[in-house]
Amino acid sequence: MGRFEGKVAFITGAARGQGRSHAVALAGEGADIIAVDICRQIEDVGYPMATAADLAETVRLVEAHGRRIIATEVDVRDDEALVAAVDAGVAELGRLDIVLANAGIAVSKLGTSRVAAFRTVVDVNLTGVFTTIEATRQHLIDGGRGGAIVITSSLAGLRALGAGGGYTESKHGLVGLMKSAAIELAPHFIRVNSIHPTSVLTPMIDNDHLPKMFRPDLAHPTLDDATEGLKSLNLLPLPYLEVSDVTNAVLFLVSDDARYITGVALPVDAGGLIK
Repeated sequence: MGRFEGKVAFITGAARGQGRSHAVALAGEGADIIAVDICRQIEDVGYPMATAADLAETVRLVEAHGRRIIATEVDVRDDEALVAAVDAGVAELGRLDIVLANAGIAVSKLGTSRVAAFRTVVDVNLTGVFTTIEATRQHLIDGGRGGAIVITSSLAGLRALGAGGGYTESKHGLVGLMKSAAIELAPHFIRVNSIHPTSVLTPMIDNDHLPKMFRPDLAHPTLDDATEGLKSLNLLPLPYLEVSDVTNAVLFLVSDDARYITGVALPVDAGGLIK
């Protein structure tokens, strides 16, 4: 039996990247999954976002472990749709134990005004996490078994990595949200923590947009061209993490091994916080 046998996890941003990795790993250890992802492009985002086909692949990979999954296309900015997805998933799967508020966007399209970029990023990265917790908290409380929430922040949530675009600001805001939720939910033995990865090899960095930020001197830079710039964020000499590195930390935080850990901002950052 796996560590999460019989448990149910709700994951936002589950169509690919870290969200998919978390879903598949939890399923591999016995959990059933409620998964949501926007599965369409947000206009101001400068890199391709997840698609319905990506979410279908997450479903396939979870079911390959013999676990159940309820997957819905939902924008975390739409609180009514988010509540409906959570309620339907809990009704089908019978309970809720784990919440991974993972959905987020990194950068906006070049040429987008600073105000528009800030609003879009904060709406997804910060307000979207608040709505995720609001949509799930009562199910966790009503279960009477405690539970675990992990918020995906960033190295940029603990160390300023630029200003004005909403990313650093929203990821810092998640630390305050995490601590407030940890205090509020502690009487129910519901633990709330945040994780703070440095760059992770997902489509959020492996695209045509990010390398131009690091190598504006090149006409068509690739991720390889951006390697030295990405390395400069970290103390350990590597440019980025694999998704499994973040998943391993998440699974620890939601497991019984961390049953008394709450209110913690956990760096998974190759030493980037002290760089």
